[in-house]
Formats: sequence, structure tokens, C-alpha cells
Amino acid sequence: MMKINTRGLRKNLWILAAAALVAPAMSFAGTTSAKAPVTVAPPEEPFVTGSLSVTYDTHFVSWGQDIWAAGNSWKDSLIHPNLELDFNLGGGLQAYFNTWWDINDLAQSSIGNRIQEVDVNVGLYYTMGKTKFQLGYGSWNYASQTEHIIDGKVSYTGFYGLNPWLALHGRVADGIPLSTGLVTQLGIAPGFKVGPVDFSVPIAATADTDNFHGGKAGFGYVSVGLTASVPLSKHVSFGVGVTYYHTNGSVIVNPTEDFVTGSATLGVSF
Repeated sequence: MMKINTRGLRKNLWILAAAALVAPAMSFAGTTSAKAPVTVAPPEEPFVTGSLSVTYDTHFVSWGQDIWAAGNSWKDSLIHPNLELDFNLGGGLQAYFNTWWDINDLAQSSIGNRIQEVDVNVGLYYTMGKTKFQLGYGSWNYASQTEHIIDGKVSYTGFYGLNPWLALHGRVADGIPLSTGLVTQLGIAPGFKVGPVDFSVPIAATADTDNFHGGKAGFGYVSVGLTASVPLSKHVSFGVGVTYYHTNGSVIVNPTEDFVTGSATLGVSF
């Protein structure tokens, strides 16, 4: 009868068990085994992002007021550059700085050349899921005057594709004949895509406090727009748009209560 060396067998079994336990650990610590999960770190968001755009406009409309009294004429040529820098503070919080200019030859400039207005705005964005909050201060400089602005906005991406928002625009100090006060705006911006072209249909309505735009308090205007934007490259886009305004003549002093504006914009993101 063959005699089995049970002592040696037990020793070999212990060696095989240890190898079975060590092998997976070695595969994870070194080369990835066939069943090892691959962990990919999310890309880090840059601290500074921004955009630069130049818009050709037929009108300069500020919260329903036809600033250059163009009415239904499209003969005016207005150039509006805009630069924004956004600073990622983490946790959904961003600080922003932007400047917007009005350039034309419709009046003698108090700033220089054809620059009629220079606006500087600073503030914060906070994004929580699909909801975005904004709070900022603006210094609007034109005609040797400065208008001081506080802006607040809450917008939501979604809700059956309507993308609603509520904005509060306050004039807190100025050197102009109009009063300090508040414009309240409600809006939606449903959008859709056709091939590479993104379309948006922004619709907004406002109410003014007394003498904010030279008239009484109450319903200010309603506007309906259509914009189309197409990417030219990864960071460059081109867009066009038209907007119809119906304004309340007893609240906003305009040359005509109903008018249509047009625009074309070349934008670069970075």
C-alpha cells in the first residue's frame, strides 16, 4: 500500500491558498488584470474661462428702452463688443467680470472716438444642479454720467424645455433724470437643434417702478425673439437673431411702442 505524505500535502495546500490570495492584490497593485476596474480621474476645471464677442446691432435696447430712438428703422449700425472672464471658486461658485461697449457715430462721444458707453459688471454665479443664481454690481458709464446697477437672476435649465428665469434689475444711484428703482423680468427660452444649428426662442415680460424709464409704474414690455447659432470651430461660433418688442408707452418712453431689432454675433470662448 502506498503511503501518502499528509504533512507535505498540507504544506502544498497552504502555499496554493496563499498564492491565490496574493495574486489578485499583486494584479491591482501592478498591471491591471482582465477583471480589474479602471478608475479615470475627472478632468480638472480651469480656474479662468471666458468669452469675447462682437455684435452688430440695429438697435440698442436697455430693458425695453430704445436708447437711440431707432424705432422701426434698421439704418443705424451699432457695434457692441463684450468680454467676460469667469473664475472658478469651487463648489459651484464662480466670480465674474465683464465689460460691454456701445460704439457708433450717432452722437459726439464723451468717452472718445465713437465709444458712447462702457459698462463694467462684477459679481457671482452659483450653480446648484440645474439652477443658476447670479448677483452682481454694474457701473454703466455714458454721456459723462455713471449709472449704478444691482442685478439678480435665477434661471433653471429644463422644466419641459422652457428654461425659465426671473431677473431683478435695480438702479441704485445715478446722475441722470430718471429715478432709481426696479425692473422685474420673467422669461423663458425654449430651444431646439436642427443639424449643427442651435435655435432659441427667448420670451420675456417686465414691470417697472415709477419713472424708471421716463413713465409711470406698471407693465413695461413683452418681447419675443428667435436666435440661431452655429459653431465654426471648437471655440468659435456665429449667431444671428431678431426680436420683436411691444412696449407700454405710458411706462417706457420710446418713439414707437412696437419695433423689431436684428443682430449678428461672432463669439470666441476660451
